[in-house]
Amino acid sequence: MKEGTNIVREDIDEETGAITTPIYQTTAYSFPQGEKYRYSRELNPTVLELGKKIATLEEAEMGIAFSSGMGAISTTLLTILKPGSSLLVTMDMFGRSLRFSSDFLRSWGVNVEVSKPGNENLLEIAKSGKWNAIFVESITNPLLRVVDLDSLSKISKEKGSVLIVDSTFATPVNQKPLEFGADIVVHSASKFISGHNDVIAGLAAGKADILSKVDLMRRTLGTSLEPSPAYLVIRGMKTLKVRMDVINKNAEIIAEFLSDHSKVNKVYYPGLKSHPDHEIAVKMLKGFGGVVSFEVKGGKDEAIKLMKSTKIIIPAQSLGGVNSLISHPVTMSHRTLTLDEKKTVGITDSLLRLSVGIEDVNDLIDDLDRSLNSLS
Repeated sequence: MKEGTNIVREDIDEETGAITTPIYQTTAYSFPQGEKYRYSRELNPTVLELGKKIATLEEAEMGIAFSSGMGAISTTLLTILKPGSSLLVTMDMFGRSLRFSSDFLRSWGVNVEVSKPGNENLLEIAKSGKWNAIFVESITNPLLRVVDLDSLSKISKEKGSVLIVDSTFATPVNQKPLEFGADIVVHSASKFISGHNDVIAGLAAGKADILSKVDLMRRTLGTSLEPSPAYLVIRGMKTLKVRMDVINKNAEIIAEFLSDHSKVNKVYYPGLKSHPDHEIAVKMLKGFGGVVSFEVKGGKDEAIKLMKSTKIIIPAQSLGGVNSLISHPVTMSHRTLTLDEKKTVGITDSLLRLSVGIEDVNDLIDDLDRSLNSLS
């Protein structure tokens, strides 16, 4: 079956004939009927179906659902690493991912190396040591650098490293990291996959021999997803393909518009030829994604003024929904980074991150144009 069909398709419930996955809102299951299902923190039919869905979309052997994207990341890393292990990450990633890796895991005794942005730095460091795990974002947050997964996976295999890829920004529609040699792909399902800004969830998919151990750690840590949000993710996932088709197109048009605007200094979008990783993006991505970052002329005050002045675009920290959202990384998603880290990554006070939704693109452009022109 084609991807668009796989995304929509659900198994028919054998007992009732229900054409959508039921919400099994229960904590426990009657014994001996409950040989497979005992306690919902460990296994729940609704949550299990979501895991199967992400495995199908990522063409993986196994999938798991978690209580959040950070739950998926932390559980996966804590499964693979132990005191004395080594981990390679990049500095240009979601602030909480960086803090968990560079602060907590280091305090736990893991040797953590943080690469500066860009494929050249990342690949050079990957070659220089033996890493138990390499953890990257396929499209980085918030400057949208595109990782050369093809080259990185070859190095990870030579070194015997487990390659973990956060593909939240790309989604399975625009990229399947496992096809490029990654071992595990993780998502904040709160974003594009669920797509409606109404649920917190995380997902992981990959090789069964690794994921089965991650699943045991999930049960122990308690980073398990509840059945109701699992149902919402499954429901939202059905429209992922059609949403991303619109979002990809809208974002490309908006990126071009912003590139020509007199009140904008710089635009970051993999679909632009001016982007440093554009050629890699063309090879790695089927679509360039729904996030556009840009620097306004001025500084922090001007950026925040613009963010607060939009009428259709909502100022909020999240991304990936049907509604367009705009955020200020310095004071929001990346506020935990140090000044040196922000400088190294290139996160300036004037930077804004726009998550493009499915609204009419002309309305979004008018909203941005009016707000930009209001800046002094």
